Amino acid sequence: MFWKIVVVLLIGFLAWAYQALCPPSPRICGSRGGPVVEAPRIKLRDGRHLAYKELGVPKERAKYKIILSHAFGSSRHEVSIATSEVVEKLGIHFVCFDRPGYGQSDPNPKRTIKSTALDIEELADQLELGSKFYIIGISMGGQVLWGCLKYIPHRLAGAALIAPVVNYWWSGFPSNLSTEVYNQQFVADQWALRVAHHAPWLLYWWNTQKWFPSSSVEAERPNITAPDLKVLSKVAHRLNTREYATQQGIYESLHRDMKVAFGKWEFSPMDLDNSFSDGQGSVHLWHGIEDGIVPVTLQRYIVQKLPWIKYHELPDAGHLFIYGDSSIQDEVLNSLLTE
Repeated sequence: MFWKIVVVLLIGFLAWAYQALCPPSPRICGSRGGPVVEAPRIKLRDGRHLAYKELGVPKERAKYKIILSHAFGSSRHEVSIATSEVVEKLGIHFVCFDRPGYGQSDPNPKRTIKSTALDIEELADQLELGSKFYIIGISMGGQVLWGCLKYIPHRLAGAALIAPVVNYWWSGFPSNLSTEVYNQQFVADQWALRVAHHAPWLLYWWNTQKWFPSSSVEAERPNITAPDLKVLSKVAHRLNTREYATQQGIYESLHRDMKVAFGKWEFSPMDLDNSFSDGQGSVHLWHGIEDGIVPVTLQRYIVQKLPWIKYHELPDAGHLFIYGDSSIQDEVLNSLLTE
């Protein structure tokens, strides 16, 4: 009788563990019970759909075409830079897209840094943006740009990384430096990143359980500094797109982002060669000194290793600087397109 009870309890525990570890199936847009498809979308080679939004001057008379890669928990509606006063002056056409699993873009269970770069190339081809285009990536969307510089550099006319997220396990970082900066993060984030890197199969459970604190960014409790509080006081209503961004499920959007961003990469950005050594194009990296989410220390090391990147360090600026100051938005676009 004792062993029967033990077996029943064990089976019950295993059933609970399986259910806790396995994320629910995503609510695919356009499927029965899933969100309605409203955005224009392209169909990729593998059958997935990518939702996008076009802004700025009409493509037919645009001098510059820019693809925008949005941040963690955001979407194709992250368009503040596309409303800059210089857009009309310079003749810029923007394409903002929902990254896979976000908004109305189909999830990609096999998503990698490389696969998203190839999605961007296909998006540019189907929308007829030309043989070369510019790309801007914000925060987590900045990591996508490293993939573009690695896998489709021949398609880029230039790139701008805005406060790009750093993977602490990239080869090239001195172990003492990455460890020192890693230990400056919230303890909850240290554990969440460890899980994402070493045990990604456990990430859904870790970010949804109630026993231990999970990722502060995923839980919308990040380390917000004074400059970011100032930005939020002005534009918080515009940045609140989380419900739309995660409507297909948090696993294929937020959690998949973490697994890709902090997992094991096929390359290190610090090993990249200059794709614009002929002077036809440039790469820019913008970062605020008061960024409480992505430490500026590691960005400084990256640009030391890659001196061909034009580095712009902003005093009295946090992680959200691109949303709060139109003059900085103008400067980002002018430096990318006209320098």
